[in-house]
Amino acid sequence: MRSETQLNRGNLGFLMAKALQRWNELLRRRFAEEGFREVRPQYGSVLIPLYEEDGLPMGELGRRARLSKQTMTTMIRQMERDRLVTRRPDAKDGRVSRVLLTRRAEAFRTVAERVLGELDRALQRRLGGASRSAAQTFLRTVAELEP
Repeated sequence: MRSETQLNRGNLGFLMAKALQRWNELLRRRFAEEGFREVRPQYGSVLIPLYEEDGLPMGELGRRARLSKQTMTTMIRQMERDRLVTRRPDAKDGRVSRVLLTRRAEAFRTVAERVLGELDRALQRRLGGASRSAAQTFLRTVAELEP
């Protein structure tokens, strides 16, 4: 009896991984063309919550980004190196670090909005409205999947 989950290029996990790989290639290329070669697509996990609310404590930022403490710390260090964020002690609790966007990250925001908008529109043209909505629902479901 054949398993429903085939180990081939039609496997959903494989297709999601390849789709993400392609999406990140497109982002990297476009960010570099816009003068932001240092910005990795993975930084979006941190930048988007900070664009929504700058100055979040590290723990809260990690929760919103859905990243482990170790991964969050590593990524923040890389983003500090790339001059996109800074850390400052919380005024009320010096044990807490708040993460703040730099001018460079603020300048990148306009580029990110434009590039992501262009890619989103290209995808929307290919998918159509109903398919796009179904894709969003599918991806949200996968992102929240519990074993």
